[in-house]
Amino acid sequence: MRKSREAAAESRRNIVETAAKLLRERGLGVGLADIMAAAGLTHGGFYRHFASKEALVAEVLLQALDEKAESLVARDGLSAREALKAYVALYLSGAHVDNPGKGCPIAALGAEAARSDESARALAAGAEKLAANFAADLNGGSAGDPAENPLEARRRAVAMLASMVGAVVVARAVGDSPLRAEVLDALRGEPAFRDILEN
Repeated sequence: MRKSREAAAESRRNIVETAAKLLRERGLGVGLADIMAAAGLTHGGFYRHFASKEALVAEVLLQALDEKAESLVARDGLSAREALKAYVALYLSGAHVDNPGKGCPIAALGAEAARSDESARALAAGAEKLAANFAADLNGGSAGDPAENPLEARRRAVAMLASMVGAVVVARAVGDSPLRAEVLDALRGEPAFRDILEN
């Protein structure tokens, strides 16, 4: 019995990981049959793990955004400010634009997810954690970092998150046009981002 529970948990994890990549690459229109085939499982087995595709999408969004928010937490010898710097540098990189399957689910799925109540709730919950961690890092989330007004840190965090998502969406939308690099460079050059990336 224990082995079958472990196998079921592993299958569920596999479905979520596979769906996370495919949904971010192809959008919410990707079918369950494609997700299950890519996971190496039969289509009929999906409903042993999830009540609906919407439930899967909500779990994918929450998990992906939790992972992104966790990457902003000071650890492994990095201060909160250093974690934020690394996050911003990666987010505003060509590598992130080129690899939506591993990137931010808000930039990849935000507009589509807003059309589903369950997905929108998951997206909102995950985005809130991300904004809170941004604000904590901006407000001196670890010893030695200069602190600022918490309300101002929150305002800056929300503005930065929205700007970053927008820049990645535009950079992806214009393909290999020269505007792609220009969009990312322009945002990195804005004072709020330059302050983080250069200090």
